[in-house]
Amino acid sequence: MIKVKEIWNNTKWLWSILLIVVGVWFTTYMVQYLLLEPELFEKLTEEKWGLNRSCVLVVYLFALCLTNHVGLSAIISHGFFMVMAFVNYYVYLFRETEFIFADLRSIGTGLSVLGNYKLELHERGWQVITASLIFFAIAGLFHVRMKRGILLRLVCGLGVIWLCVVISIQTIGVNTETWLQKGTFKNGYVLNFVLSARDSFVSKPEDYAIETITELEHTYEDKQKNPIGDTLTKEPAIIVVMNESFADLQVIGDFKTNKPLTPFMDSLTENTIKGYALSSIFGAKTPNSEWEFMSGGSMAFLPSGSIVYQQYLNDTPSTIVSTLKNEGYTCVAMHPYYETGWSRNLVYPKLGFDESYFLDHFDQSQLIREYISDEELYNKIIDRFENRKANEKLFIMSVSMQNHGGYAKDYENFEEKYYKVGRSYTDANQYFSLIRESDDALRDFITYFEYLDEPVEIVFFGDHQPSLNQKFYEILNGKGLSGLTMAELEALYTVPFFIWTNYDTPEETVEITSLNFLSSLALERAGVDLPAYNQFMLDLREVVPAMNARGYYSLEKGKYIHLEDALGKELEWMTKYKTLQYNGMFDGRNTSEVFFPYLEE
Repeated sequence: MIKVKEIWNNTKWLWSILLIVVGVWFTTYMVQYLLLEPELFEKLTEEKWGLNRSCVLVVYLFALCLTNHVGLSAIISHGFFMVMAFVNYYVYLFRETEFIFADLRSIGTGLSVLGNYKLELHERGWQVITASLIFFAIAGLFHVRMKRGILLRLVCGLGVIWLCVVISIQTIGVNTETWLQKGTFKNGYVLNFVLSARDSFVSKPEDYAIETITELEHTYEDKQKNPIGDTLTKEPAIIVVMNESFADLQVIGDFKTNKPLTPFMDSLTENTIKGYALSSIFGAKTPNSEWEFMSGGSMAFLPSGSIVYQQYLNDTPSTIVSTLKNEGYTCVAMHPYYETGWSRNLVYPKLGFDESYFLDHFDQSQLIREYISDEELYNKIIDRFENRKANEKLFIMSVSMQNHGGYAKDYENFEEKYYKVGRSYTDANQYFSLIRESDDALRDFITYFEYLDEPVEIVFFGDHQPSLNQKFYEILNGKGLSGLTMAELEALYTVPFFIWTNYDTPEETVEITSLNFLSSLALERAGVDLPAYNQFMLDLREVVPAMNARGYYSLEKGKYIHLEDALGKELEWMTKYKTLQYNGMFDGRNTSEVFFPYLEE
């Protein structure tokens, strides 16, 4: 017994180091094991496994630095990550999005509704709990302290700093993922949470100045509200359709189909402004397009990979919703899918919507493939319009689902009638057939409102282009998705739009604009008195006609360029825009009431 004790005393630090090493590996493994089914568990690369272990080691070292107790630090560290993992487990179970750093702001809300949910746990969860209890028991045997605690804290502190630097360097260009467990199986949950913390903090622009805000307030608070408003019919019903993955792929490269894909939309000219708009996203992350349209903000000034709805939306977001609500409109949101998607059930009330309609409010027999059809969405909009109260001014913001990717699976309820002539791919042909279904539904939708006496404005645009077989893009542009010029790259981020009215408005064709300008254009053509922010946006558009997270179109140079290459007047206006956006989103103490008034009491 004496020899065993002596051996332990002589080798306890070796065993302590082993406990830390094994603990880090064990903790990282348990987090992933709890959260992922086996087929997804296997998707995480060795590189990402290593980065996740490094993140876990940072916490182990930090805890050891604080406690100077090996066993206690292991218990604290593993317990911390298990709490995180189980919180994420239930958050994902309830809302189908991962628990990220930004959610810490709404933890009180989450706890307040926790009693409404049934807390169930799968078999792997019980296995993780059992394994963790065994680990705690083993770690509790390590009553190891270093006599020279200062030295230990110094070593641990330097280790933490070094690991943070390494992790920061190796995650440059790695984006936070929040949708359908992508963060967990692509990045690893621990690393994804760290990335979400990194991306949650938007630093103040170097040239940010309150004086700029004050100057802009003086310019716009007394400016004419709507220079063309007096010539237009006032207060129409405003209906917005953000159509999932709706795009005209001929902007990438010319090709022919057996029949026209969008004959009705192409025919729209009377009382219509139409053209193309830049989106900041390609193939996914729909809510960013939704936010750019409604807020007039730009993803160009936010970290790559950001999801505004889940990371940056403050408690008083000023958007077209708040503008129209302050004008006496009833504001309605419609999205024929799950209400928890991208946290819309939490976001829409905050934006100021009076009513929200999600999947359960639609006839779920009206499917094309696996999603509610555009026709069913339009029928729901028409139904709400027909049931409006006397003198009720109506704003409807709808986000469709029919054309959502992917496009490779065969469906008994959907016939593919449209295809690219010549060399093609099956997913592209399915997509083309879906677009024609959208155009047919749009024709019936517009026709319904065309001859009504009540004034109606309809805004239509795609949120982003579809993600198709990469070889298909080689057919279109000869390159695929890499090695592209700025113009070729921006073509992948270009979507069609139009603003149509059933009353007289000027016809206009727009070669290129961007989604962040569309709500201002819609308000202007509706004859609504423009708030200061929308006046600014229309003035900005005269200098910078189109922009997104990739770059902008420079009138001075006659081509697309990166934002950091802006000069002269374009740089001046871009700086003002960036300043305004930061002020409205992040500078809570100095938020301009002129530009961001939110909801009137």
